[in-house]
Amino acid sequence: MLASTLRCSRCPAVALLALSLLIGWSEQAAVQHLHRVLSPPLVDEDTYVAVDEVAKQAQREQDDPSVRLLPNIKPNQETRDLEICCIHANILDFYLNNVLPHHSSNNAHAHRLQTDLSRISQDLETHGCSINRYRDHQHAEEFSRRFFALDGRHRLNKALGEIDILFSYLQDYCIQTNVTVA
Repeated sequence: MLASTLRCSRCPAVALLALSLLIGWSEQAAVQHLHRVLSPPLVDEDTYVAVDEVAKQAQREQDDPSVRLLPNIKPNQETRDLEICCIHANILDFYLNNVLPHHSSNNAHAHRLQTDLSRISQDLETHGCSINRYRDHQHAEEFSRRFFALDGRHRLNKALGEIDILFSYLQDYCIQTNVTVA
């Protein structure tokens, strides 16, 4: 009799615990954030370190930190994240063709950076970011105009000093997040 009374006295507590766990699991299952990474190096810690090291080295060599090359593109109703991603992919292509080949550095991270950024560019093109389509976009042209307005070594240091900003923009707009509600 005592054993059945003890079992019954625990029944409401066990039932309440089971119900609480069930509710907690169902609430977690109700909203899911799905991340679709368009290029694996965008979430690679070693790529991030390489970007950061190259940017910091170039920033130490800059003489005018007030000049900004990269435009700040704000999403609105006309520009979706994928379009902003593609505009930044175009600027990345500019870096690959006009900045990084002229970067002579003993920085151990420079080679990794070149390799990973090339991979990102290829991956984004595979996902539909046509570099030619965005070449004449106002933000890409603005970046190019600002870059070539500076003198040789200064523009390379400035661009390399902002490569962390470009990488951050690529991470913000080229990792797609879909929220699903079950």
